[in-house]
Amino acid sequence: MNKLLFIDIKESEIVAYIFERRKGSYEVSDVKKITGAERYRFSLDGLPRDIDTAYVSLPLGSLNFRVIDIPFSDKDKIREVLPFELDGIVLGGADKIVYDNMLIGSSAKTCQVLAVYVDKVLVRDLLDNCRSYHIDPAYITSIELRSMGNDDFSLKNLLSPVTIDEEKRISLAAEEIKAPTINLRRGEFAYTRTIEETKRYLKLTAILAILIMAVLSAGMLFNIISASSETARLKKEMRREYQALFPGEKNIVNEVYQIKSHIKELKEKEQLLSGISPLDMLLKLSRIDKHQAGFDEISTQNGNVTLKGEAPSLRDVQDIKVEIEKFFDDVAISDSKTSAGGTVIFSITAKEKRH
Repeated sequence: MNKLLFIDIKESEIVAYIFERRKGSYEVSDVKKITGAERYRFSLDGLPRDIDTAYVSLPLGSLNFRVIDIPFSDKDKIREVLPFELDGIVLGGADKIVYDNMLIGSSAKTCQVLAVYVDKVLVRDLLDNCRSYHIDPAYITSIELRSMGNDDFSLKNLLSPVTIDEEKRISLAAEEIKAPTINLRRGEFAYTRTIEETKRYLKLTAILAILIMAVLSAGMLFNIISASSETARLKKEMRREYQALFPGEKNIVNEVYQIKSHIKELKEKEQLLSGISPLDMLLKLSRIDKHQAGFDEISTQNGNVTLKGEAPSLRDVQDIKVEIEKFFDDVAISDSKTSAGGTVIFSITAKEKRH
């Protein structure tokens, strides 16, 4: 029987709900008041020591919100574009916050998204406090945000005091354990225990497999090791090519999935592409000599291609232009300027080759 801890931080107090998992459901077994001089510096003494997983809920007053209209509804894709949407709005830029999103409405062409974010300092202080008691929360969410729902969501409710009785809060906490409304443990604060457990399991499985193969056939073991080495080499080569295409993308988890995602985004703009094949365009760009430059943005519209990036010098930009002319027509350097670091930020326009 697994015990789970849900820390419910309210505006005026902090409460811990102890849940036990029974036949796929979560039943509360104990409720404890938590004391502390500060909201995110509280004591967890007196809680059970056999906690399997912990979760934390923040009140609405600790969260910040922005409503943004975005032309797609996939939460992961929305999360990718949120830094660009929030960068000019948030004091200090998007690098200073942790963010997530939830859909609150949609129309034929756009989806209305509620961007939810908090300062990284808040998340760091909260996690440091929990870890000092050997507790590492899997989620940082908000049951008060969940209580508003999506169907009858109202922006003015975000600014109003939230009153939810304890029985309802416990019920919402159980729902959050199953599927959080938001999760502010992302980026540098991502929950890693599950990943580490998976790594240990895979490592153990690999060791057992190798031992079995060694018993069955030394030759087979040699082939497996060779295949594994080749796979690692191919993965390394694939990552190198991906980073060359998208040097600004730092979080690379699955190159195949992510390149498919980029292609899918281009296909969604099919009406603007005028016959340009996204895959063909990316393949052409991967073949050119970039002269130590990188493309930060690739866009197409009405048969035109715009490439934006950064190069060591203007001469390198000219060389890149010559390379692009091998695959595209009407290639021109539309903009170039020197950055504070001495590099050249450039824009190159081109058209699909006429046959």
